Amino acid sequence: MSAVATKAPVGPSNATFKGREKPQEVRKANIIAARAVADAIRTSLGPKGMDKMIKTSRGEIIISNDGHTILRQMAILHPVAKMLVEVSAAQDAEAGDGTTSVVILTGALLGAAERLLSKGIHPTIIAESFQRAAKRSVDILLEMCHRIKLSDREDLIRATTTSLSSKIVSQYSSFLAPLTVDCMLTIANEESTTVDLTDIRLIKKVGGTIDDTEMVDGVVLTQNVVKSAGGPTRKEKAKIGLIQFQISPPKPDTENNIVVNDYRQMDKILKEERAYLLNICKKIKKAKCNVLLIQKSILRDAVNDLALHFLAKLGIMVVKDIEREEIEFLSKSLGCKPISDIELFTEDRLGSVDLVEEIESDGSKIVKLTGIKSANANPTVSVVIRGANNMILDETERSLHDALCVLRCLVKERGLIAGGGAPEIEVARILTKEARAMEGVESFIWQEFAEALEIIPTTLAENAGLNSIKVVTELRSKHENGEANDGISVRRSGTTNTFDEHILQPVLVSTSAISLAAECVKSILRIDDITFSR
Repeated sequence: MSAVATKAPVGPSNATFKGREKPQEVRKANIIAARAVADAIRTSLGPKGMDKMIKTSRGEIIISNDGHTILRQMAILHPVAKMLVEVSAAQDAEAGDGTTSVVILTGALLGAAERLLSKGIHPTIIAESFQRAAKRSVDILLEMCHRIKLSDREDLIRATTTSLSSKIVSQYSSFLAPLTVDCMLTIANEESTTVDLTDIRLIKKVGGTIDDTEMVDGVVLTQNVVKSAGGPTRKEKAKIGLIQFQISPPKPDTENNIVVNDYRQMDKILKEERAYLLNICKKIKKAKCNVLLIQKSILRDAVNDLALHFLAKLGIMVVKDIEREEIEFLSKSLGCKPISDIELFTEDRLGSVDLVEEIESDGSKIVKLTGIKSANANPTVSVVIRGANNMILDETERSLHDALCVLRCLVKERGLIAGGGAPEIEVARILTKEARAMEGVESFIWQEFAEALEIIPTTLAENAGLNSIKVVTELRSKHENGEANDGISVRRSGTTNTFDEHILQPVLVSTSAISLAAECVKSILRIDDITFSR
């Protein structure tokens, strides 16, 4: 045996990363990727923000300045940049508005973290101090907010107008804001702790202008009434049945052809069909039903011409092709239960309504069901959105959804704060003051956090074409003199008391944006390596 030991095979050397180089490089790359996303949508913040045009892989065109919509459609490959998309999705779910602000804020906090890292402060210390600063910011915002009641309609309208003013539909905000508030008040009251937005159905119809948008206290169907057999198109004191079975002759389960060579047998088959359909129609009439909603069927015709003829003779109004997704909303709104078999068709499963009629407006027809009487019906509202083309309709729908989310925030947390960057400047001022009283690294980190919050007023000023340095320093001095509600008013092209100008936002939008941004920064800073699995 030789005493010389065999040398181990040499793999790729990891000595290059022996020092602390790799984690630092990875962190730097992560921060650059995430900030690139934040900078991409920075220009769309505020009432003077620009819109983005997105072309999807299927060739559809989307025009929007809603942060979440833009990020969701962007083809983002970097895993850390995707975290920002998730933050805006979380903000969209929690508050519904402020999806752009939360991403910009995360970008600014990452910039602050980068400066602190270059000073040699440990990332975990930075992340935890940021979380403490965020918690303190939330407390400050809750202290300075103005408490409201849901009965105060004017305050709700002002908050909604502020949300709509940064959208394409801003010139219609004076008309859409009261409409949105009325929708919300129909389904919510003082005792509500949250609002289910699925109770408000937004229906898009091309034709007319945004001015023609209307709220219907009841249900609107986009399907047309079947008129081919001469059935009625208007029914008062309607009893509505929602069926999920087909009124057409039964078919064999497999594809079979039946050859009939005797005309008497043929006659018999047709007679049987008639008797089968007539029996179903009579059972429907017997249950006192006079309006029939039929779910779309993929296996065979949901209803054939012969059945329509019988139903028309019995004076029953028919609306077919009800989508599967609509069934739940319709049964909740009308108080009727979906019926899956003719044997279960009884009067207690029907919903009762004062009036069902087909209305033609701006070149398209809709079916309105108003005056819902059923005892077990939930209050729901339908909004028919009108617009010149599909792009405007989609953007109006997103804007109304954001406005409804603002009102949902006010139901959850009944507080309003001034908009226009006022709360951020005030929080930054208090945090800077408290940071001076601290010792050690924490003081440094809090100061950076406070400076990062000023990105919101700075961006608002830049997008409005103002001198951001002049505006932000002016705001700082005003807040130092105790004017806590001073922010940027784009109408005045300068600083003013935004609370008195009725530029208001729910406190929940700001608090959740700051908390989510701090959490996202914490998870990004804790990553020190990216490995790829097989």
